[in-house]
Amino acid sequence: MPQTLDAVAVRGWCALALDALGRDREAIDAINVYPVADGDTGTNLYLTMESAAQAVEAVFAAYPEPPVYDGVPPTADVVRAMAHGALIGARGNSGTILAQLLRGMAEVVAAGDGDLAEALGRAASAAYRAVAHPVEGTVLTVATAAAKAARNADGTPAAVAQAAYAGARDALDATPSQLAALGRAGVVDAGGRGLVTVLGALVQALSGEAPVVRGEALVPVPAGDCPAEAAAAGPAFEVIHLLEADDAAVDRLRAKLDRLGDSLVIVGGDGLWNVHVHVDDAGAAVEAAVEAGRPYRIRITHFAQQAAVEPPREQVQRAVVAVVPGEGLAALCAEAGATTVLTRPGEAPASGELVEAIRRAHAREVVLLPNDAELRHTAAAAVEQARAEGIRVALIPTRAAVQGIAALAVHAPDRRFDEDVVAMTSAAGATRHAELAVAERQSWTMAGVCQAGDVLGLIDGDVVVIGQDLAGTARTVLDRMLAAGGELVTLVLSADAPPDLAATLENHVGKAHLAVDTVVYEGGHQGVPLFIGVE
Repeated sequence: MPQTLDAVAVRGWCALALDALGRDREAIDAINVYPVADGDTGTNLYLTMESAAQAVEAVFAAYPEPPVYDGVPPTADVVRAMAHGALIGARGNSGTILAQLLRGMAEVVAAGDGDLAEALGRAASAAYRAVAHPVEGTVLTVATAAAKAARNADGTPAAVAQAAYAGARDALDATPSQLAALGRAGVVDAGGRGLVTVLGALVQALSGEAPVVRGEALVPVPAGDCPAEAAAAGPAFEVIHLLEADDAAVDRLRAKLDRLGDSLVIVGGDGLWNVHVHVDDAGAAVEAAVEAGRPYRIRITHFAQQAAVEPPREQVQRAVVAVVPGEGLAALCAEAGATTVLTRPGEAPASGELVEAIRRAHAREVVLLPNDAELRHTAAAAVEQARAEGIRVALIPTRAAVQGIAALAVHAPDRRFDEDVVAMTSAAGATRHAELAVAERQSWTMAGVCQAGDVLGLIDGDVVVIGQDLAGTARTVLDRMLAAGGELVTLVLSADAPPDLAATLENHVGKAHLAVDTVVYEGGHQGVPLFIGVE
């Protein structure tokens, strides 16, 4: 096993922490009572760690194998990727603080001049600075105790990690006596419990042995402290987003958001920040971010809606879960009976979100349609976790939304599961897919050099046409696709597409390709102007 926190150890730590948080997620969610009892702390920590782990794996995947190099990237690159991945993927109050803890550790490890104890100390200090009004009895207290125990430890990094873990466990046990909300509910702090899990994974990564877990107050929240009651006592909305801004602008934003609400956490640096706050006026919080810089990946959650308890419903035999790029397609798939996961431009869903959608489908058998080639690994991880929970899941490797539509069109829940999966897979595979996009910058493509503003026509993921206008480029793409034959053309238009584009393309197909039918769907805000499918 590694005797220091090097690149290999960091990679192992991220993988082990993700696995451990996956096992503990539901138990941590169940004890989430502070700052808002919205039952998602374990899930948020898992999704944050998943983003960090994926970023680390991307660095390893990009690094040359022998004989050029040894296949192991520099430790500094790996820890920076870990911190950046956590920053951009941080969810909720707990995930945002975890991202700052990892960033603090990364600063020391990347510099190469500090030991593990110093890294843990920097992490705790960074987390305290990120929180506008630190409260004892939370994850901050647990992080500080871990750092203190690490400083007092002697020996190998594994021994230091073990001491930090033990110190964190003792601090976690004391949290109900430090924070009234925890004492009333009879539980330990959920965020602190998650940090203990992450530190336990660090011990295992460095020593090869998982630490012994003591019994603790991992019990559901009593009825008197139900999420709906707790949510009503505080601000109505959670607002979280990434922000590109300089330090001075962030200082001004921090002061403004502190006046607007509570649970304010701003983490990051070097021009990129993750902002988390609870407010009653979500619009004002977003406006303040716009004044500070460029906010994106904005998420606004209404606590009352999130806390609402769905009435129990009977488990169905079979369901379909579809990932879709726009509101229009989400409505279309929902009408067809599918459970949908909506993606936004530049924001692919994590495997945890896909698992939640599979659970939400409430079925014994589930067919998953990722509808994006880039989601193949994420979808496979979600399927593996869902199967471990006893759900029978089939993954159809759809690479585009139009393939998902074709698969959903032949879905028949009264067939045997295997027969249904084969029919849906066949329909998806028989559908060629294309899309039109607008180039953001000059770049090389398979069709030549494109300039910013050019219209790109992609067939099966490759650029085959570079044009100047949407309609002309779309006609060329359609002609190339239909040259090999076809019976049905599916057009999915963005809300931003020209209003006459659909009619123009329908007329073109009708005149140039006899006996080919065309169906048009409104995709909503889907990131690209047009998706095309040919069956």
